Amino acid sequence: MFLENTRKAGCIEVICGSMFSGKTEELIRRLKRAQFANQKIEIFKPAVDTRYSQEDVVSHDLQKISCTSVRDPREMLEVASDVRVVGIDEAQFYDASLVEVAQALANRGVRVIIAGLDTDYLGKPFGSMPALMAIAEDVQKVHAICVRCGNLANHSHRLSKSRELVVLGEKDVYEPLCRECYNKAMAEEV
Repeated sequence: MFLENTRKAGCIEVICGSMFSGKTEELIRRLKRAQFANQKIEIFKPAVDTRYSQEDVVSHDLQKISCTSVRDPREMLEVASDVRVVGIDEAQFYDASLVEVAQALANRGVRVIIAGLDTDYLGKPFGSMPALMAIAEDVQKVHAICVRCGNLANHSHRLSKSRELVVLGEKDVYEPLCRECYNKAMAEEV
């Protein structure tokens, strides 16, 4: 007999890839499915991400879902005890404490769905994403399409000359490139 109060064991799911690969779209899709199943959800994004909205997680194709902006991942631990699913967007902008927060939530029986860039504009692992991918039960890598050749893209090439690690932007600042086109673009910049 199925018990109504039975809770599924917690887990961590990571959606990663380059800019314009559909990470946030996939996060929103999973969260809306959980809502449809009458599961209580809570969504977070970094306070630094103000590109579209402070109150919503918004995909590049303008799908959106309400969220709470937080500076410190530990604030996420304050979710109500009846929350079944926690969504986290732009995880690469959080420090390493996000790994412990995700573990703690999953250990409470919460399904934690995390979306973020796996590599920075230099092609190096970005923020806490590698550690999150290592501890996750499920990792899905999504791909954009290379704007130069049409192959699968997994690099976020920065068009501006800024050397700051975090530069918020859209198509005016980044373009998705495949490995070959990315390597050519980086060689031209040297």
